Amino acid sequence: MRAVRFAALAAALALTGCASSGSAPGNSSEESHWYNPLSYHWSALNPFSWFGGTLKVTEQGVAGLNQSTPMNQSAIAAALSSDYQLRQGMRTEQGQVVDFWQALNDGEVKLVISGKSQVERIDVLDRKAESSSGSKIGDRFSDTFHQAFGNCQKAAGIDARDIACQAPGSQHIFYVYSGDWHGPVALMPSDDTLKTWKLSKIVWQR
Repeated sequence: MRAVRFAALAAALALTGCASSGSAPGNSSEESHWYNPLSYHWSALNPFSWFGGTLKVTEQGVAGLNQSTPMNQSAIAAALSSDYQLRQGMRTEQGQVVDFWQALNDGEVKLVISGKSQVERIDVLDRKAESSSGSKIGDRFSDTFHQAFGNCQKAAGIDARDIACQAPGSQHIFYVYSGDWHGPVALMPSDDTLKTWKLSKIVWQR
């Protein structure tokens, strides 16, 4: 029995070592990023935390994260039930410094949590996640919207080439769509172009 426990711990350490060497998806070259390699939440070593359920994005927040969650490691880890490794970072965005936490699983960034003293925004990148209405990353624009007018606007910051659309009937959930567009960055693509764009992230915003 002792040998089995040792083998499980060794496997957990090996998996976490691989995850810690992963990198976040590429961002705009106009922004700089800094990550704290010592800020991982090591309770993710627990093998039983590797098999969490599907993330749900609702009006109240994501998993246990909401506008009342303090922007610190222990509070975020508790809200996520230790299913993720946490990595702290900073970036410059439009001349301002933005603090954020990344939640990683298997070396991939699944959530980006940002805010000042409390959580203000959660970018959901996990392809298994879904909104309260059932929308998932990879869905086409035309699955939810017929037109951009009245629903969408050009996204900002690292998503400047994408569009952000408010989820129907929601005050806090936004869908970010990405796709091919060869026109000026400042212009909204036509509805005919947008219909094939795909949902690249689900955003909860305070």
